[in-house]
Amino acid sequence: EDMVATGGLKVITTLDYDMQKKAEEVITKFSPSLSDNFNAGNAAMVAIDPKTGDILAMVGSKDYFDSSIDGNYNVTLAKRQPGSTLKPFVYATSFKKGLTPETVLWDVKTEFSTYCNPDGKPKKPDDKPDDVCYSPGEYDDIFEGPISIRKALAGSRNIPAVQALYIAGIRDTVRTADDMGLGIDNPDRCGLTLVLGGCEVSLLDLTSAYGVFANDGVRNSKRSILHVYDSGGNVIEEAATNPVQALPAEIVRQITNILSDPHVRMASLKPIGESVGRPVAIKTGTTNDYRDVWTLGYTPNLVVGAWAGNNDNSPMAKIASGITGASPIWNRIMTNLLNGEAIKTPSWQPTRPTEIK
Repeated sequence: EDMVATGGLKVITTLDYDMQKKAEEVITKFSPSLSDNFNAGNAAMVAIDPKTGDILAMVGSKDYFDSSIDGNYNVTLAKRQPGSTLKPFVYATSFKKGLTPETVLWDVKTEFSTYCNPDGKPKKPDDKPDDVCYSPGEYDDIFEGPISIRKALAGSRNIPAVQALYIAGIRDTVRTADDMGLGIDNPDRCGLTLVLGGCEVSLLDLTSAYGVFANDGVRNSKRSILHVYDSGGNVIEEAATNPVQALPAEIVRQITNILSDPHVRMASLKPIGESVGRPVAIKTGTTNDYRDVWTLGYTPNLVVGAWAGNNDNSPMAKIASGITGASPIWNRIMTNLLNGEAIKTPSWQPTRPTEIK
């Protein structure tokens, strides 16, 4: 600590100053409407270069000096429930086991607990349904029947996702997430609710893990510091990349093909994606009781994660969702960064998986 405080060190971080300013401006601009329309007191975002793992921009609070929202707390590091943003990890694991985007699952009322009958009543009379039964619903209260994984993931259907987790296995799914840099604590505690956001993760880790989808399955661990020099200009520490193939490229291309396909993307997300001006992969998430809303999305050279909610975990208005609350922030940041001077990138056409004709 003395060395850091008095040693005359020069530390070069990964933050891009222009990108950081643009991100802060967007958070500041959208914060009033988040508060007025959704009772969301705070917002946060992270931008990462998936080719290196560099954290290019990080906004941990809408206002560091606002004590009423505990503004000096960096929400990007907080463990929060991620909602449906974990579904791509589950489907990627199921693809490892032989399922494909065209595999048909069933979006029908389903009782998943072996402690309960199909009608949702406990097999033991003394058990309480809320304690032992598990029959998730859909956000629109509609059951679509047989549905392909392509449409189920693009439409963020809940019941097919739980079925996919049942097939993929909780432990194998957690292993996939861990390989991608997403640590999930106590996954047995949340069981099949994992795919709907039952276990907590941080926005920083989640954005970094989405970088594997952006980078053809190659993981570059997130990093924030590039160089540390002493007072004499000598290099004390220097960051290095250590790329690892965390997922087979073909599986990643299947996921990206779905998340970037405007033809199957849910209608409410289409204007968010199209207005970026180039192909992008997008996934949103909303947690129980509307406590967190998320949007994650990427191109091959930029991953952005956006979050809105309240630091004290109090619920927002029931009209809040990943699409209405977090997506506008994500869209504006993604658009500004991709179309600015900081990132020069050609128009991207996602690589098509081999089995898609």
